[in-house]
Amino acid sequence: MQAGTRHWAEPMERTTDTDERPERHPVAHITRDLGEFTAADAEKQRGVRRMKTIATGALVLAAVVYVLATWAERSGAGAWAGYVAAAAEAGMVGALADWFAVTALFKRPMGLPIPHTAIIRTKKDQLGRNLGDFVGDNFLGEDVVRQRLRSVGISRRLGAWLAEPANADRVTTELATALRGALTVMRDSDVRAVVGEAITRRADAQEIAPGLGTMLDRVVSDGGHHKAVDLICAKAHDWLVLHRESVMEAVAGGAPGWTPRFVDQKIGDRVYRELLRFVTEMRDMPDHPARGTIDTFLTDFATELREDPATREKVERLKSEILARGEVQDVISSAWTSVRTSLLTAAEDERSELRLRTRAGLLSLGARLAEDDRLQTKVDRWIEDAATHVVTTYQAEITGLITDTVAGWDAEQTSRKIEANIGRDLQFIRINGTVVGALAGLTIHTVTHALGG
Repeated sequence: MQAGTRHWAEPMERTTDTDERPERHPVAHITRDLGEFTAADAEKQRGVRRMKTIATGALVLAAVVYVLATWAERSGAGAWAGYVAAAAEAGMVGALADWFAVTALFKRPMGLPIPHTAIIRTKKDQLGRNLGDFVGDNFLGEDVVRQRLRSVGISRRLGAWLAEPANADRVTTELATALRGALTVMRDSDVRAVVGEAITRRADAQEIAPGLGTMLDRVVSDGGHHKAVDLICAKAHDWLVLHRESVMEAVAGGAPGWTPRFVDQKIGDRVYRELLRFVTEMRDMPDHPARGTIDTFLTDFATELREDPATREKVERLKSEILARGEVQDVISSAWTSVRTSLLTAAEDERSELRLRTRAGLLSLGARLAEDDRLQTKVDRWIEDAATHVVTTYQAEITGLITDTVAGWDAEQTSRKIEANIGRDLQFIRINGTVVGALAGLTIHTVTHALGG
């Protein structure tokens, strides 16, 4: 018993000594630096296995979806099959790449003696760099993206698809639905405020006097103001005929108090008859001298609007005063309500001019894309530029996920324990690789079709 007691006591005493280590059962396979492989670690390891099953299942699911979607697309099921196939294809690529990356961190994949595997203990930093470069070069490289898009022939295929009336109807309906959704989501008060501010700011920033002067000069030169003068003369004549007493009272009211009343009436009657004659002549005589005076006045005023600083300044002050009035701001802000109502009505009506023109435009675009080689080349190049810009812009963020994750591991000390403690999370990298890959593929596929349309 004493020997046995001493046997267990000595290791307990030596656990406080940093230079000596107690003996462990060979099954443990973990040094004292990492601690015991506890029951909690074993439970975590079971969680890792479950997550591996889920991650592998996601890969298998992506493969099955890809096969079915590819078959459906080739069978003419519709454009949706191409979207699903692109997402599934990219998901499989992401899943396979991340499976190799995660597995090679801890062991040889499938037990094969592949060089540079099981390398957390030896080449942790190099692993991070290599995996990051691998993803960036093989999946996110500009040449790879361009070659892939060029081989698809997006513009030609999109053109042939859009040239079908049924497909053009479908796209028109989807665009109308998207428009209705966007208009529903937007808050009218916010949009009205933005529209009002934009219109007011634009009006304040742009001087209107020169433009008004040019327009007025053109109107006078073309004789466009003659109808307005005709209308004013006709209305003035009709008013004088109906308001003879008003004119005479106005004349009498301005006469001196010492003049006899019959004299005031005579003067008022004479003034009235002269006014009526003058207005009647202006109404009936297109070449009346007063009309020429009006032409001269308008021409001179147009010149002042363009060239006279004082006149231009007065017009700008008047413009600012008008824009500052509350009722004017209300009218400007309410413009959005009218536009929104018109757009909603047009979007909901299948026979509206908006939807008919949209459908006709899609059919025309589809026919041109399907037949015009120069347009196909131009659109394909534009799609390639847009897609490669997106991919290359965010390449560092995508590949940096792998590089930064691996660089943070202490490979020499924790290669075994790390799988039990964070291996479950690393399996999420496989799942995320499937999901992110699918989203990337779907995004590229969608962008190439949407921008091409």
